[in-house]
Amino acid sequence: MSDALVVLITAPSREVGERIAETLVGEELAACVNLLAPVRSIYRWDGAICRDDEILLIAKTTRARYPALEARVQAVHPYDTPEIIALPVERGSAAYLAWLAGATGKV
Repeated sequence: MSDALVVLITAPSREVGERIAETLVGEELAACVNLLAPVRSIYRWDGAICRDDEILLIAKTTRARYPALEARVQAVHPYDTPEIIALPVERGSAAYLAWLAGATGKV
């Protein structure tokens, strides 16, 4: 298993998603963030079923940078409880994983 993580984050709009992505990459908390849009989210909130179009951010980071990434997303995200889910990267190209580690300040 590598040290890399893929972090899923949803945002209410492309503008908010881009702001979060630029913050994470600019502060070296993520090496890259992809924005996919639109995604339709159906979820339960406060006892009701909700349906919203959102932007899905896919951030690539390391285990060492994850706590700071999570805290930063919490600080800049407009949702009270934003989706922030980290998934381990089992394998990846050695060159890409080395770039990811370097881009997040960990060589």
